[in-house]
Amino acid sequence: MNANSISVHNLRKRFPGFLLDDISFQVPCGRIVGFIGENGAGKSTTIKLILNQLRRDGGSIEILGEDNTKYLQHGSIGVVFDECKFHDVLNAQDLGEIMSGIYNTWDQTLYTQYLKQFGIPPAQRIKELSKGMKMKLSIICAISHHPDILILDEATTGLDPVVRDEILDLFLDFIQDEKHSILFSTYITSDIQKIADYVVLIHNGKLIFEEQKDEMIYNYGIIRCKKADFNQINPDDYLISRETTLSMECLVRDREAVRKKYSNFIVDNASIEDIMLFYIKGDSK
Repeated sequence: MNANSISVHNLRKRFPGFLLDDISFQVPCGRIVGFIGENGAGKSTTIKLILNQLRRDGGSIEILGEDNTKYLQHGSIGVVFDECKFHDVLNAQDLGEIMSGIYNTWDQTLYTQYLKQFGIPPAQRIKELSKGMKMKLSIICAISHHPDILILDEATTGLDPVVRDEILDLFLDFIQDEKHSILFSTYITSDIQKIADYVVLIHNGKLIFEEQKDEMIYNYGIIRCKKADFNQINPDDYLISRETTLSMECLVRDREAVRKKYSNFIVDNASIEDIMLFYIKGDSK
């Protein structure tokens, strides 16, 4: 069994005014990787390259040990975008019949079970469903043909917290056998903080970091001090800084060590959103 479901190495794609530049990261088998960054950072471009919807200018993409172009000819990936792509006049029952003709691995029993679990009326047309119901239906269809990998591009955007929580639990169920994997692109960092094992941050087409989520949550921190005291902080002790109206803030990799060294300053925990915003809006040393 391959250690990684998806391996991206030195991926490049150029558009007028934008360059996806030398992107490398992995999606380990049995894990969820949160792919974060602001709108326009290159997340959707990377996903389209993985799905071979765009031709890469350089680098390599492997899915379960095969070049992605070869794997996609016979392998199974479930894909969910930020909007339901099914025709409005169809209903869930219609979709089940259509999908059974497309996928030889389609599991109608599982699909019916999910429809009941999430309260989706089989005979109600898609255009009459709420956005939350439409997204649930999209995800159920993506899972019910037993894909090896699930790729999600902003799949929880615009959903209320209750619906998002139900969907996140479904993602966690999907990887319980430790064979399936998820690449989850989103800017909703609270979702990533809840379910991801690894976090990949991309900004302006460049990879900023690829790290284990728990290590980030347990270790990263933020020093807060008065602007007049900022020169007391050794630049070697922080990663990046930013100026607020009243203070200076610095992102640190080892908050406990920093708390001991700078006991006169406030050192807070850092969320994934805090870390992302530092890299996107902070000032380089």
